[in-house]
Amino acid sequence: MRDALDATPYDALLLLSFGGPEGPDDVVPFLENVTRGRGIPKERLKEVGQHYFLFGGVSPINDQNRALLDALRKDFADHGLGLPIYWGNRNWAPYLTDTLREMVADGHRRILVLATSAYASYSGCRQYRENLAESLAALEAEGLELPRIDKLRHYFNHPGFLEPMIDGVLASLAELPEEVRDGAHIAFSTHSIPTASADTSGPVEGHGEGGAYVAQHLEVSRLIADAVRERTGVDHPWQLVYQSRSGAPHIPWLEPDICDHLEERHGSGVPAVVIAPIGFVSDHMEVLYDLDTEAKAKAAELGLPMRRSATVGDDPRFAAAVRDLVLERAAVERGQQVTPCALGALAAGHDVCPVGCCPARAPKPAAAGVDSPYA
Repeated sequence: MRDALDATPYDALLLLSFGGPEGPDDVVPFLENVTRGRGIPKERLKEVGQHYFLFGGVSPINDQNRALLDALRKDFADHGLGLPIYWGNRNWAPYLTDTLREMVADGHRRILVLATSAYASYSGCRQYRENLAESLAALEAEGLELPRIDKLRHYFNHPGFLEPMIDGVLASLAELPEEVRDGAHIAFSTHSIPTASADTSGPVEGHGEGGAYVAQHLEVSRLIADAVRERTGVDHPWQLVYQSRSGAPHIPWLEPDICDHLEERHGSGVPAVVIAPIGFVSDHMEVLYDLDTEAKAKAAELGLPMRRSATVGDDPRFAAAVRDLVLERAAVERGQQVTPCALGALAAGHDVCPVGCCPARAPKPAAAGVDSPYA
């Protein structure tokens, strides 16, 4: 971790997340926000919203972001880092544009953004940058002085992100019956995306089968599996699997699906499985439903002992990692030589997204990149 607690030139940090409904009446309007421009009928959205209605129409993501905000503010205060932290969402209150307007009114002009997505992909990075550009355009239309916005690099291989997940897998293995524990398979799970989006994730020079999205998840899986082997003396077999697929059936998405994977593992004689949701910062709806509901039911149907390990959430080590990322980026902006904190074979992510990184089907302006219209 950095010793110098100097965040200049930055004067605020923005936690940027997806957002989620906080009651039954919010579900369809929230889904309308998520799917805006796709022409999906309201009746179809009500069907999709059944996942939320099973949990009282409440997504846990907003409360989890509040907990992360508390953890970040505590860590910053405990270490003497006087950087105010705000929170804005893409699809539900507090909305990003409203939060940026508040930050401008409070006098902030150099803003760092922490997105609740650790990996490179269109939906996990560039789409957030497009939302930032849209919000800046809205503020510009209101005649407000625009802040400069930079985004923290991808943090998939930062030890403060990895260590809580390693501990989560170890705890889940310890919860399995002793007679099946050593033979347990680890299924590292993340959000499935269209293969075309995966192939073009990351900088252009890294495009190809799976792109940066798959490569980064495979690296995290390997690092966690290696740490588990070192700490237990047991070499657990593992595989990267996917969940939460949506969209037209004819469009190829990353596979295998977690439930299909559980069937295959059971058929091959695996005695138990630990599911590690490495693609998610917190236990939001897709973890609660796709893993804790659907995958759990599939494992029970198969008679396959299964445990699901914890996400990073508001773990103090993750809060400390965010502090480190803030100080690292601030030092870079001041022209200092910096050694990024990153584990494994892949280098630390870039500070500024290059042209062609995680492109959209229809190009839109995106902030916090080389091609940003808001330098």
